[in-house]
Amino acid sequence: MNVMTNFEERKREKQLTIERKLLRDLSIEELKKSLIIHFNALRIGVGPLDEGVEEACFDVAIEAYLNGGEFSRFTIHGETMEMAKKRCHQDITHFIDTLYYFWLYWDYGKKMISDEDIFLACEHFVYYWWVNGYRKGERRYKLRLH
Repeated sequence: MNVMTNFEERKREKQLTIERKLLRDLSIEELKKSLIIHFNALRIGVGPLDEGVEEACFDVAIEAYLNGGEFSRFTIHGETMEMAKKRCHQDITHFIDTLYYFWLYWDYGKKMISDEDIFLACEHFVYYWWVNGYRKGERRYKLRLH
């Protein structure tokens, strides 16, 4: 009796395995420090960020990190980080826009934060996490841990 495999299921299982391995290198403390560094100037008042804002930033950071790790596989074929960044430009733009619109929604009506400042902070935050994921994934491929 032969085993029938669905290639879509196999591809998804492989992607989940790679993502799990990448997420082992990521810590919540690192995410929190990055959040404070990138969005400290935008914080209003002395208290910490709202829980919802923190979670949204974490979600986008993790997605950008995993995307960078996924595109690091092209280093095997001789692509540079800049080439991979161009390849996934739409994904990165989507992450930036998602985070930017979330910040605008959070600040809606209050106008406590400049739109340009929010966008620049979101852009830098997403690029930071994409590059971080790319480097971790690249390291995994070079060490043959994939």
